[in-house]
Amino acid sequence: MTVESTAARSMARRSGTGGKSATKKSASAPREAGGTTGTTAATAKRSKSAGAASPAKTGNSGKPAKAAKSTRTSKTAKPAKTAKASKAAKAAKPAKTAKTTKSTASAKTTRTTRTTKAAPAVDGSAGTELVQLLTPEGERVEHPDYAIDLSDEELRGLYRDMVLTRRFDSEATSLQRQGELGLWASLLGQEAAQIGSGRALRDDDYVFPTYREHGVAWCRGVDPTKLLGMFRGVNNGGWDPTSNNFHLYTIVIGSQALHATGYAMGVTFDGADSAVIAYFGDGASSQGDVAEAFTFSAVYNAPVVFFCQNNQWAISEPAERQSRVPLYQRAAGFGFPGVRVDGNDVLACLAVTRAAVERARSGQGPMLIEAFTYRMGAHTTSDDPTRYRRDEERAEWEAKDPIARLRTYLEKDGLADDAFFASVEEESEAMGKHVREAIRTMPDPDTMAIFENVYADGHALVDEERAQFAEYLASFADPDEPAHSAASAGEGR
Repeated sequence: MTVESTAARSMARRSGTGGKSATKKSASAPREAGGTTGTTAATAKRSKSAGAASPAKTGNSGKPAKAAKSTRTSKTAKPAKTAKASKAAKAAKPAKTAKTTKSTASAKTTRTTRTTKAAPAVDGSAGTELVQLLTPEGERVEHPDYAIDLSDEELRGLYRDMVLTRRFDSEATSLQRQGELGLWASLLGQEAAQIGSGRALRDDDYVFPTYREHGVAWCRGVDPTKLLGMFRGVNNGGWDPTSNNFHLYTIVIGSQALHATGYAMGVTFDGADSAVIAYFGDGASSQGDVAEAFTFSAVYNAPVVFFCQNNQWAISEPAERQSRVPLYQRAAGFGFPGVRVDGNDVLACLAVTRAAVERARSGQGPMLIEAFTYRMGAHTTSDDPTRYRRDEERAEWEAKDPIARLRTYLEKDGLADDAFFASVEEESEAMGKHVREAIRTMPDPDTMAIFENVYADGHALVDEERAQFAEYLASFADPDEPAHSAASAGEGR
């Protein structure tokens, strides 16, 4: 096997991005050599031909870029093979030549369409293109693989979702600074990724979040005030996961990817057509749990979507120190497609996630979505991002603000008026007030309840610890108070 053929097949495997269009092409296109299909096969053939013919050395006409790429492979190509390839290039059978020309023309047309209609955004990482439907300037563009058609009401609803989610998040951050919460993980800047993906789900789909998916929780109908209980230390979650198909927040980094995969396998065994989605960050993508989840989901063809919010920083570690390739390309090594979407574009996040969950429901297995976004605030309220990142970096991303770009689009196209924006602002202020009142009136748990659910039938050691703790609490009470009152008095924080 020559080096150039190996490289060509690797390129073919990495070229797909999944989604509805990619799925249809894969299902309908004839199988080509090497197991590739459609445009991917054409790309593989062109790569192999360029490597074998070596235009720069043989004097054949060809693009300089291809000649440069073939320099390394031509060293390993045998002379006889090179001559054979050259002969095939010059005197190929008419039918075969026509087929190759047609495939090549089709591939070029696809790239032209993508450039003209979608105006691909470049994130600066090796020229990687983002799936984008709404530019930072608020211009609506199209994408050949991910189309979406929303009503004016739906567009206004997405704007409202993001504004209210941001208002809740900022109020929670303020409450932590005032000592009402022990910790808070802000989603500032990631509203589009969460609202867009959250609104793409059906009620019977199941969500496995981390600890920052406040926007997804909003989309699933979870009362925002219930998200605060764990961070206040009064409960372990505060909501029933089965009522909204929204699992409790997961603090352990990356473990929820395995939980989601196992649940998705169960969905398949039950014969249901729902999908499962797991959220995690760029830092969690380096965890072994996530790699294991990728393996199991691929092998069992589980109906799960992995939604990675790449906010550029795993606490103080930049993404480029965690991966040598864009994160979405990791999926190819496990045998399923990956795609990178503009995480600050709520329309693109909605379209891509919708395609991914439909793909999962139809039995085509897992898919990885990398939402390329930015964490505007600190990792949590215990973090100081000014110690490891530049102010200029944040300023650059502020210009891509997800809420501002959607508002610009709504205003420019006359899809919302001043009265609408004023009503949303008024509603957000009412939410802030509601959250403040709820947190300050949130009851503390029964101090002794911590011992009640350790063992189903009780345990001598737990009974001993309960008695010791009750005695400890009683030591803070007045001598004249009953023991029960003393224990209750210790229930305050």
